[in-house]
Amino acid sequence: MNTNSGPRHVAIIGAGIVGLSVAWFLQEAGVDVTVLERSEVGVGSSWGNAGWISPGLSIPLPEPSVLRYGLKSILDGDSPLYVPPTFDPGIWRFLVNFARHCNMRDWKSAMGALMALNRLAIPAYEQLAQAEEGLEVHTAPIVAAFRNSSEAAALLHEFEMIRSSGQALETSVLEGPQVREQVPQLSTDVGFAIRIDGQRYIDPSTFTAALAAAVTKRGGRILTGQAVTSIGRAMGRVAVSTAVGDVLRCDAAVVATGAWMNTLARGLGVKRQVQAGRGYSFVVPTSRPVPSPIYFPSVRVACTPSGSDALRVAGTMEFRSPDAAFDAKRVMAIVRSATPLLDEVDWSARRLDWVGPRPVTGDGLPLIGESAIPGVYIAGGHGMWGVTLGPATGQELARQIVEGKTPPELLPFLPTRR
Repeated sequence: MNTNSGPRHVAIIGAGIVGLSVAWFLQEAGVDVTVLERSEVGVGSSWGNAGWISPGLSIPLPEPSVLRYGLKSILDGDSPLYVPPTFDPGIWRFLVNFARHCNMRDWKSAMGALMALNRLAIPAYEQLAQAEEGLEVHTAPIVAAFRNSSEAAALLHEFEMIRSSGQALETSVLEGPQVREQVPQLSTDVGFAIRIDGQRYIDPSTFTAALAAAVTKRGGRILTGQAVTSIGRAMGRVAVSTAVGDVLRCDAAVVATGAWMNTLARGLGVKRQVQAGRGYSFVVPTSRPVPSPIYFPSVRVACTPSGSDALRVAGTMEFRSPDAAFDAKRVMAIVRSATPLLDEVDWSARRLDWVGPRPVTGDGLPLIGESAIPGVYIAGGHGMWGVTLGPATGQELARQIVEGKTPPELLPFLPTRR
């Protein structure tokens, strides 16, 4: 039982990696938790993404090169960055805001904000893994692979930007035979690679399920199929109302609903729009174990070992409604772009096709902290870095909820910022 003056019972809306991390770290402080999930545990963007814990690469998405690339490819159905033809004013409003932040001044400011949270990412995972069985974290470099050195120029420039901002990044160049010595599955089309050390990865679906089991084992309740329709205050407490008419009264609540954040956040004083940036993935068998994650920056494809005989292949950033139908053409675009770059992969045995909506903000920064309603908090908008920063977010937000003051690491991410 919580013996301090902080909340005794907190409701968390959303059972992805972020919401479950908040729940676990609140339990560490002796707080009782109830997690409400509209569907099933981890089915949003936590289930089938690449699963990288890569603080070395966790940077703001809006930057000048993304704007240049996007203007050329945004309506191309085979492009990794894609917006289907739409009259949805919300999507175009988001894109205009995103484009406005694609400049070096805003990128440097956002990068400075992210660095403090990036430094907490791996220690937060280590705390989870040491405390709970089944929370398996793999240590391995990420290998960024290219056809030649000139193709790598953009990423090398990005690394210079990251280091100049003060973020540590340990890399080494691989050429010729060194490339396949590091990752035998890379095809002979790949002649140049950059090894990024100090990173980790997880199987996101099994990790999220194990984290949910840990929260339950510690006495937390996880209620699935519970869509929350509103959050407010009544009689000095927080009241969480569900679609079936139930009302949960608690001392505090956390909205961690990923790409569905806007539905609840608009009524909580959150002005920043969260847009679904949908990613697709699938699993293919390999003839032998893949030693580390592989990144193909030229086609925006990320590959992660899945067990000892398979590879999860993920890619695309599709700005669309989070509930839009699965688009098989996006999966085939990933297959076409990755096939020439990998050997020892059985593409014909592809399985577990998946789409999940990453929650993207226009300024590239997550929304973490107290909303305009006292006792109601926001945790989301991490874009591509929800897995990397989920546990660190949970750790720091739990500290804020329990202690009643905002940790310095979270000050740049205020949900009520303009």
